[in-house]
Amino acid sequence: MKVGVIGSGIVGRVLASAFLKEGHQAMLGTRDITKEDVVKWKQDNPQGLLGSFQETAQFGEIIVLAVSGLVVEDAINLAGKEHFFEKTVIDATNPIAAVPPDNGVLKFFTTLEDSLMERIQKLLPDAKVVKAFNSVGNAFMYKPGFPDGTPTMFICGNDEEAKKTVTAILSSFGWDTEDMGRMEAARAIEPLCILWCIPGFIKNQWSHAFMLLKM
Repeated sequence: MKVGVIGSGIVGRVLASAFLKEGHQAMLGTRDITKEDVVKWKQDNPQGLLGSFQETAQFGEIIVLAVSGLVVEDAINLAGKEHFFEKTVIDATNPIAAVPPDNGVLKFFTTLEDSLMERIQKLLPDAKVVKAFNSVGNAFMYKPGFPDGTPTMFICGNDEEAKKTVTAILSSFGWDTEDMGRMEAARAIEPLCILWCIPGFIKNQWSHAFMLLKM
């Protein structure tokens, strides 16, 4: 597949590299191709492509949103909404507010009745948005390999075929996938980021992931 990753921060770079390792074509979308981290990514991934947000959105059959939640609307506008038409869009964003955590608890700029994914889907009504990759740190997004078992990635979205595509990607990346239904479920999935970060902020413990156990 051709995968366009919008966002050249650590999450975007990790995911773009992971898609390349799985044999896909990947373009890393950035505002600045001369940025040191971007140049190093290209050196480490010579088969990977670099482009603007617009070029990346045009390139991708699948598009990954891997920018800060605070700037995701701006990133989509720079990419051009028309380039998301009927494409599967993996939403890896979190609505983290630009304020410090409170006793280790991040603050969101959304509410429990209004997820960032829902806002993105409204911006891109013809795209097939699927929430994924938001509830774990970047170090474990690809081949997590926890000794106690395979962790769970929670997803949601309105398009069933798009969720099947994302589930196949997650399986190849080393995850079990739990489909939590339609996009409103992002109201519960996005706050998992808050829960995941608490041990990091209060104990400096960042090496964990969630697993759903079933009878």
